[in-house]
Amino acid sequence: MIQAGVGISKGADAYQAAYTAAKTAMERAGTGVNFLFVFASPALHPEDVVRGVKEAAGAVPFIGCSTAGEISNEGPSQKSIGVMAIRSDTLSFYTGIGRDIAADARTAGRSVAREVLGKAAATSSARSALRAFVMLPDVLAGNGADIVRGVADVLGAHFPIVGGAAGDDFMFEKTYEYHNDGVVSGAVMGVGLAGTATIGIGVRHGWVPIGMPMKVTRAEGAVLHELDGKPAISIYEDYFGAKAEELRKEALARLAITYPLGLKIPEYPEEYLIRDPITVNKDGSITCAAEIPEGSEVRLMIGSKEKAIDAAQDAARHLMKDFEIAKTKPSFLLIFNCIAREKLFAQKAGDEIHAIMEIVGHDVPMLGFYTYGEQAPLGGEVRNMEKCDPRFYNETVVLFAVGE
Repeated sequence: MIQAGVGISKGADAYQAAYTAAKTAMERAGTGVNFLFVFASPALHPEDVVRGVKEAAGAVPFIGCSTAGEISNEGPSQKSIGVMAIRSDTLSFYTGIGRDIAADARTAGRSVAREVLGKAAATSSARSALRAFVMLPDVLAGNGADIVRGVADVLGAHFPIVGGAAGDDFMFEKTYEYHNDGVVSGAVMGVGLAGTATIGIGVRHGWVPIGMPMKVTRAEGAVLHELDGKPAISIYEDYFGAKAEELRKEALARLAITYPLGLKIPEYPEEYLIRDPITVNKDGSITCAAEIPEGSEVRLMIGSKEKAIDAAQDAARHLMKDFEIAKTKPSFLLIFNCIAREKLFAQKAGDEIHAIMEIVGHDVPMLGFYTYGEQAPLGGEVRNMEKCDPRFYNETVVLFAVGE
């Protein structure tokens, strides 16, 4: 049995909002809740958020983070807190934390995975075998792709890893990660799900390539210096006719919502990892929201609301295939959706959420948030584990569902 409930609350009093959301979620899940997910606006004081959740939940473990917007069955929400309560007699939850991403992102990923794996290994029950790992990293502190690599170093290169990077309401200053013992920044929270369950993952972006492919001739981490030997900003200057000075900061960020960069994946010819350009630097280099390796191929991508909705529904259909095969349905759904997608839809962001629920079912409890990066296996592959290849994304929607 797996039962979930969701509570959403707003209000200037962060403690009261958190208490109300957690209490509502637990009542809807029923007696014997095992675990909570907590996603909240940074406008709600994080210590008060944790205090309110603990007051309502008692000893029930939880992880969570600050967001760039909250998502539930009711649609997108701002300046709010969302809590999902899960109770199950077939699932176990093992939490962990990886600190100090800024010092070494990959080591932080290894640390959170080792703690989760250690807790599961210490349990002799057959329910201790991990099935999936949900991560909530702070990518303002370090390389998100390296955090994913660190987790995979411990759990395995083909282990199902999903999640979303914490946000701060599109300010890009500081995010917060929550757990039972308090609040941190610059860390990655994780929880391993173990036991008997059906899982499904959907991941799509909907952006398509335009223009000619270009080779990354110089790059350092998330800083893209040169394409085909020219300053990276030339990819936008050549297409739009604008000069680098006109594309600095806000102008480039607005363009990136519809025209991000696509990173070619050699082993998957039809796939692109989306990379979100953030700022233009004085030398014409571009700082992106995630790494772009030297020697890789990139293209300018184009998106639209229609293609984004089609992609979200494709992700939902892919996720549901696993449940159709198992002849069951999801008991709960987590959604990790890039903030750039919310900006693309503007006042109609709810259209994407509604389109997803049309496929999954409006009665399935759902919670999630708008992120600064997403994590999932390429193509949402979980049936053939040899093809399960977890990666770090931008401007992508990731869906993760669990059922009996």
